[in-house]
Amino acid sequence: MDGKWGTRASAVLLGAALLTAGCSSGDGAGGAPVTQRSSPYWVNPDGNAARQAAAYEKAGRKSEAARIRRIAEQPVGEWLGPENPEGEARGYTEAAARSGRTALLVLYNIPHRDCGQYSRGGATDGAAYRAWIDGVARGIGDRAATVVLEPDALLHLVDGCTPEEFHEERYDLLRGAVTRLATLKHTRVYLDAGNAGWGHPDQIFAPLKSAGVEDADGFAVNVSNFYSTTDSVTYGKRLSAKVGGKHFVIDTSRNGNGPYTKGAPEERWCNPPGRALGDAPTTKTADPLVDAYLWVKRPGESDGECRGGPKAGQWWPEYALKLAED
Repeated sequence: MDGKWGTRASAVLLGAALLTAGCSSGDGAGGAPVTQRSSPYWVNPDGNAARQAAAYEKAGRKSEAARIRRIAEQPVGEWLGPENPEGEARGYTEAAARSGRTALLVLYNIPHRDCGQYSRGGATDGAAYRAWIDGVARGIGDRAATVVLEPDALLHLVDGCTPEEFHEERYDLLRGAVTRLATLKHTRVYLDAGNAGWGHPDQIFAPLKSAGVEDADGFAVNVSNFYSTTDSVTYGKRLSAKVGGKHFVIDTSRNGNGPYTKGAPEERWCNPPGRALGDAPTTKTADPLVDAYLWVKRPGESDGECRGGPKAGQWWPEYALKLAED
């Protein structure tokens, strides 16, 4: 999985700057406008795209600023870091609450994450992960949040990437995370369940059940990937039929042109050329089983050190500009 840590705001920044600037409409960072459109989710006025748009505007690069603003004006996932989960979750959800909006949070800290690839890392062990989840839950409290839980954590059990010795613990950790977050009054939880190009729903529905999807609000598909919304709906509906009719959300952040089909298959997901922004985040979808189109992956952040990209999760303005081309 392409990492999304990027530059993390400090607890002080989250507690002060975000809360004072946390509007969902009006001016964003550096005067970049932030609009809400048809989404209930909070737009971070101090995100990488907003800063880049302001920098381009200041430099007189108005056409580039306008393109980057197409990203800055949309709500994107906030990927919580490992050091201060309570402070970050509180900062984002309080800023969202002040705007009458819902925070979109992504939890990506499972032990043995990403099988040592671009986004390797995660909590040191099960106890550390449980403590981290508890911190996230305390930070969210009774404020509104939508949580996408652990991209690729289940897929890497199924594809053999994660050693067998860690499987039982991972299922236990995911079930525990779902249970803990489900106790929060205004939090919706979606377990990651792969994408339309990964495999057949028969390969993932049993692991999804073992991870506690019955206690979650549903599952997420196409996280950080490029499969079309139509294909993602088809995949999600087939999977939903196998897990009790659960609803799902789709990451549409970069699927405007569908998946890249050239080059080595194992690298097609990593900073592929010629991709485009997809459907804007909204809860007004074309199917009653689809709760939302979300921008889980933050457009413009690198998938990893491939095709000239910086480290996973780092802002890459040149790639962002290409995604936002007309």
